[in-house]
Amino acid sequence: MSWFDQRTQLGDGSPVGGPLRRESVASTAVRGDAPDSGAPVAGPAPRAEELHFKVRYALPEYISFMWQHAGYLIRRRRIGRLATWWLLAKSTAAAAMHFVVQGRSRHLYDFQIDVHGIIRTSNSGVTLVPWADVSAIRRYSRGYMMVLKRGTLPIPFRCLSGAQAGVMDVFAAAIRPARGARPLR
Repeated sequence: MSWFDQRTQLGDGSPVGGPLRRESVASTAVRGDAPDSGAPVAGPAPRAEELHFKVRYALPEYISFMWQHAGYLIRRRRIGRLATWWLLAKSTAAAAMHFVVQGRSRHLYDFQIDVHGIIRTSNSGVTLVPWADVSAIRRYSRGYMMVLKRGTLPIPFRCLSGAQAGVMDVFAAAIRPARGARPLR
């Protein structure tokens, strides 16, 4: 048995063959001003709020997210108007094709976002994203774009209440100082 295959459960340290169990959070509300245990938190911990919402993406909405995000990334390169427009159209068309081929509009995604990270559940599986893997949370005209180390997660405004959007703004503000300045290439 390879050491890569050995997993341990939280607490007892004994190896197990199944998926790892996530530490449970107490059912009582955790106050933001309560003293902590002194352990460093890997992600933003501005408030102990948790977001739950469901998303079923639509192609026009997804194209809008990808157009705006690709535009942001391409404009940073300052390659000229014609080249920018060409790359923007090409990358957005590729994203739209992948959206259709992967059947993203058929999936209902259930999101849970809290101080530990992001959990996205659908009929195709569960994706766990710790805050350490979130590079930025950008705000576009249709919603938030969570920029991950590998990929993105669009969160439409239509799926969030006003209070939930405020919590997302708090998470976005907490990520900015935690990431620090990046060196120019």
